[in-house]
Amino acid sequence: MLLIPAIDLKDGHCVRLEQGDMKAATTFGEDPAAMARRWLAAGARRLHLVDLNGAFAGKPVNESAVKAIVRAVGDQIPVQIGGGLRDLDTIERYLDDGLSYVIIGTAAVKNPGFLRDACTAFGGHIIVGLDARDGKVATDGWSKLTGHEVIDLARKFEDYGVEGVIYTDIGRDGMLTGINIEATLKLAQALTIPVIASGGLAGMADIERLCAIQGEGVDGVICGRAIYTGALDFAAAQQRADQLAEA
Repeated sequence: MLLIPAIDLKDGHCVRLEQGDMKAATTFGEDPAAMARRWLAAGARRLHLVDLNGAFAGKPVNESAVKAIVRAVGDQIPVQIGGGLRDLDTIERYLDDGLSYVIIGTAAVKNPGFLRDACTAFGGHIIVGLDARDGKVATDGWSKLTGHEVIDLARKFEDYGVEGVIYTDIGRDGMLTGINIEATLKLAQALTIPVIASGGLAGMADIERLCAIQGEGVDGVICGRAIYTGALDFAAAQQRADQLAEA
């Protein structure tokens, strides 16, 4: 089970939101590169970046901070990014900058042809982010709820050739109320590509519950507010996940 620290970028700082609300941002660090080095030292094997300003602007905004993070970790671990990815040129630029994966969310739902083109042009580097409330996909920084069912869209995108799906329960994100295990498992069982859980991670019990369903295709979890508040000790959690994998 891959535990992936999230570094959410707003105005160049590291923050966490509650349910995607930009007005409910808590700043956890002024230096994104230092934060990246912190998680690398704690044993992270991948980093998850979100350009929050970019997600609302529809184009990269925190690119200088992203580049600083990539320089900080070098080629030691892969780095993935989402937020504001709306065209192939931006994806190419990010990959040229040294990022390993780009996450396409709103644009995948609104313009599936773009996602298909991205998978064709940059095979092996495209992850789709599906954010949902009660099984329905949301877009535009979670501000708009669509009529699309998560599983239906995920199956379509799997056919396009995406590397995996990050599934976020937006009703739980940033709330420390626990991962939606049932919905995450249901999605993973419907796909052959890996699913990464996101939204609501509260503590070690969530990690253990996720490890129990890893065999069903849930390969990782995004770690946000819990590791910043101390509700979850990241290094201890990754160690526990490794122990369970070996058991």
